[in-house]
Amino acid sequence: MSGFHEGGCLCGDIRYRAHEPPLEAIVCHCKFCQRRTGAAFGVEVFFATDQLEFVGSPLKTYEYTSADHGRWLRLESCPRCATPVAVTVERRPGQRGLNGGTFDDPTWFTITRHIWASSKLPWVELPAAVPYRLFGST
Repeated sequence: MSGFHEGGCLCGDIRYRAHEPPLEAIVCHCKFCQRRTGAAFGVEVFFATDQLEFVGSPLKTYEYTSADHGRWLRLESCPRCATPVAVTVERRPGQRGLNGGTFDDPTWFTITRHIWASSKLPWVELPAAVPYRLFGST
C-alpha cells in the first residue's frame, strides 16, 4: 500500500489525499443519504481529521439536522460542479468522512458495516459477511 489514497470532484477543482488507515467505511441506507446522493445509499470512509489534506477551491458547506436522531451533519461539496466530497457528523468528533465514489480508486477500502438497513431499498441485497444495523450507528 502507498500509505495514502487520492481523490476529488468531477471537475478537478477539489482534490484530496487521505492517509491510511481509515477508521471505518460504512454504507448508510437512510432516506437522507438516498436523497443527498441521488442513489440507493451513501458510502462514507471515515478518517481522523488530521489524516486528510485538501487542495483547490474551498468546499461549499451545507449543515443539516436530522429529524431521525436530532444530530447535525455537515455536507461538503465542490462549489463549481456540486460533487459531494466530504461529510462531518456530530457523533464523530475529530473525524471526517469522504464519499467513497470520489476516490481515484474506490476499490481499495473494505466496507465494515451497513447502517439504517431498515430503510434500504427492497432491491438492495446486504452481503452476509458484513455486519449491519437496522437503524443508525451508536
